Amino acid sequence: MAHFRTGMSARMRASDRPDEEHIDDGHSVGSGRLGRRGFLAGLSALVVSGCVATPRPEAPKVVEPPKPRRVVPPMYYAMPNERFPIPEVDVSHLEERWWRKDVDYPTSERKGTLIVDTPNRYLYHVTGPNRATRYGIGVGRDGFSWAGRAIMAYRREWPRWTPPNEMVARRPELEPYSIANGGMPPGLRNPLGARSHYIHLNGKDTLYRIHGTPEPWSIGKAVSSGCIRLINQDVIHLHDNVRDGSPIVVIPDPKMEHLLVT
Repeated sequence: MAHFRTGMSARMRASDRPDEEHIDDGHSVGSGRLGRRGFLAGLSALVVSGCVATPRPEAPKVVEPPKPRRVVPPMYYAMPNERFPIPEVDVSHLEERWWRKDVDYPTSERKGTLIVDTPNRYLYHVTGPNRATRYGIGVGRDGFSWAGRAIMAYRREWPRWTPPNEMVARRPELEPYSIANGGMPPGLRNPLGARSHYIHLNGKDTLYRIHGTPEPWSIGKAVSSGCIRLINQDVIHLHDNVRDGSPIVVIPDPKMEHLLVT
């Protein structure tokens, strides 16, 4: 009995001693495994050393401010008192370089002469010595077909459009507006716009026209149809300041010489 108690006491004293393989001093003796405090200490070191990637903050998105809306100059305001009221020009579709402007213009042509600078898409009305009113123009296929010197024979307000028979032959859908059928009535949809100027050479119609258009986006460009087009506000201004019988000079566009009729 005494021996049994002695053995039990010895075993109990032995169990009261900490097991060397479970000492939590940062390392496990004999196993090589990291202890809890060692693992946490190592993780802290990684974070401090930058080995653990941290998400970078996103760069703020740059929002561009809206472009300022162009202010419509008074010369391009609506014209409600016309026979067919003309709306204000949408100048967002008309670059400022094409706006009507009085400019210095060295020339030997006399006052009142019209000069159509086809290559550069401008029309000049000479108003005095080396001065002119400049208009931006769009040039249609027929506008490239003739060049030289002639006379602006007469003008018409809100003209009828009568396509020549040759055009009707090419485009049968224009038959309702043929010469025989009296042409297209005037209006905002009429291809000649609010005014038209008719060019004659040696007393004969050249079929060359300076006319209006409601399409500001076509100014400064070569367009599919028509002759020399100005926005309606500009062609009205020209109509009011030019005289019947005024000389006209049309400068050809070298790129379009294949269209010239000699």
